[in-house]
Amino acid sequence: MLKLTRWTTAHRRLVVLAWIVLAAGVLGASQTVGSRTANNLSLSNTDSQRAVDLLRNRFPAQAGDADQIVFRTRTGTLTDASTRAVVTPLLVRIARLPHVTGVVSPYATGANAIAKSGKIGFATVEFDQRADQIPKAAIDRVITTATSARSSALQVELGGPAIEQAQQTSLGFATGVGLAAAMIVLLISFGSLLAMGLPIVTALFGLGAGLGVIGLGSHLVDMADFSSELALMIGLGVGIDYALFIVTRFRTTYRENGGDLQAAVELAMNTAGRAVLFAGATVVIALLGMFALGVSFLYGVAIAASLGVLLVLAASLTLLPALLMFTGRRIGRVRARRSSAREPRAGFWLRWVGLIQRRPAWAALASTVLLLALAAPALGLRLGASDAGNDPTKRTTRQAYDLLAAGFGSGFNGPLQLAVQLPAGGGAGDLTKLTTALRKTPGVASVAAPQLNPARDAAAIVVYPITSPQSAATTSLVKHLRSNVLPPIANATGTSIFVGGATATQVDFAHVLAGKLPLFIGLVVLLSALLLLIVFRSFAIPLQAAVMNLLSIGAALGVVQAIFERGWLGGLIGVQPGPIEAFIPVMVFAIVFGLSMDYEVFLVSRIHEEWRHRGDATAAVREGVASTGRVITAAAAVMVAVFISFATGDERALKLFGVALATAVFLDAIVIRSILMPAVLELFGRRTWAFPRSFDRRLPRLAIEPAVEPEPALERAA
Repeated sequence: MLKLTRWTTAHRRLVVLAWIVLAAGVLGASQTVGSRTANNLSLSNTDSQRAVDLLRNRFPAQAGDADQIVFRTRTGTLTDASTRAVVTPLLVRIARLPHVTGVVSPYATGANAIAKSGKIGFATVEFDQRADQIPKAAIDRVITTATSARSSALQVELGGPAIEQAQQTSLGFATGVGLAAAMIVLLISFGSLLAMGLPIVTALFGLGAGLGVIGLGSHLVDMADFSSELALMIGLGVGIDYALFIVTRFRTTYRENGGDLQAAVELAMNTAGRAVLFAGATVVIALLGMFALGVSFLYGVAIAASLGVLLVLAASLTLLPALLMFTGRRIGRVRARRSSAREPRAGFWLRWVGLIQRRPAWAALASTVLLLALAAPALGLRLGASDAGNDPTKRTTRQAYDLLAAGFGSGFNGPLQLAVQLPAGGGAGDLTKLTTALRKTPGVASVAAPQLNPARDAAAIVVYPITSPQSAATTSLVKHLRSNVLPPIANATGTSIFVGGATATQVDFAHVLAGKLPLFIGLVVLLSALLLLIVFRSFAIPLQAAVMNLLSIGAALGVVQAIFERGWLGGLIGVQPGPIEAFIPVMVFAIVFGLSMDYEVFLVSRIHEEWRHRGDATAAVREGVASTGRVITAAAAVMVAVFISFATGDERALKLFGVALATAVFLDAIVIRSILMPAVLELFGRRTWAFPRSFDRRLPRLAIEPAVEPEPALERAA
């Protein structure tokens, strides 16, 4: 680390210029070529994927997604001649648009697409590709053409997976709110505009370069539509935090070493910089651990988030020391009103940790009970996919959802698509038995007439549930069809029947992730514990880190379940009760486990540093917590502000991420690092650092603290 720091400080102008060119160049290139999103939910060896594969092979025109254009007449009915004169030519124009293979009119024979009231109906737009593969420009043309028919007499709304994807909103406002909140926290923490600006500038340069690389990388790797937003959220939080840790250590050192700028920068980077490097590596390991799940949908998300973290980490380790050489004297100087550089350590935090150390058992018990109580609702977590009924009320997808639910029932918003492979000589008789059984199944509202392919060896059947796509009853219906209704018919007729469609795909997605989650958790915990074991030469440190991080994650998921699934306090952030997106627990675990290691490493490295210098376990915990409590609290406040700002947006998935991450970081900094961890380490005492010499000799060296004692001029700062 010292070699890198000395090079960047010696070539500081070149480093700053290189970062300006890199961030501007990569971001500009990304804006020029654009980014590509692909919500690729390919799930091998699942029923829904077999349905997709069969339809793609036997019904090429139906392999793409189908969306709806919903009409509601305010006067008369849809069958009136005046309304037909508007709707029919409109659908002809839409059928000629790029990537549209056909449009099924509500007036088509057998379409059953006009409600009993006659006022609500829908047309089905069939695309040649799945929603994640259709160019946004093509979807926008469909939306623009359809909405051109709106009038005082006719309401026109659109819904479906392709329309949902095109309706994604910008996060500019949420990002601005998060930045403003972070600036306020930093200003309060540092008491200096210049010191406040340094972490912000460093994070923005790293984030700008990161978003540019992510945009370019999206042309090589499939990335979900929220990948860039998630990388922005995480990168902004950790980027500011990493720079905050380093700047805080620099200021303390500069004030204690007599104003030696170069030495202060070197020591800050050789201590806090090492901790930041280790913490960032742990975050990346946790994120890339999602590859162990074997779900391609998460690969791009993991890569995007990792790139965001890596670029802000690189900025903290190279750009920040260069900037400190330009601004360090002004940032580090002591104000006259401050009597001592040690004042922040001598006040609240020393008294607080002293209180914890006097009653460590009670403190550990109380904080553990609190975390377990918050985690309890997570036992009722129901994984699934929220539907368009959770969209903002003014969005066209929400209005289309409400119109279809009013006219035909909630199930029309998420039909099941059965793909049937017929045996040689099979045909109408087999399909009649199947449709009859489907119509008699509880929970099924209606069954459309089967569609045969030209070779008459496969059929597609659309089944409409009674309940909405996100309803637990719909999930139960999918499982009931697969387990009880369809197997006897398939055996009797020699057919192969697969349940597909967006709703069934989400059921399979939740099942696959739930099955692989224990392996993923075990892998990430094991790798992180091994790294901590090597760095700190302690069995207690990795053990407490694993347990406490799991407690904070469990508590965060419990809060998320209470708000988003049970609806407690949901009105405060504008959410309605619904299932938790299946990928949320996996990604929250990966992100939070990595972020928790930031505070773990920063705090434990200071405690370990004090232990090496003093040999007194109690004093090491006291001094470590007292010297880092203020900066960890400030860093957590920055992250909470950034994450919670994303919960103010309209996207439910980002609200979930924002609330979960903000809750986890808050609990980690306030409950775990300030109460539970000091109490547990006090109970362990000297045993915290007990380590067999035979293990010590065999394990490789990976130290966060400097390997040698500092020079005399820096002894007090160390």
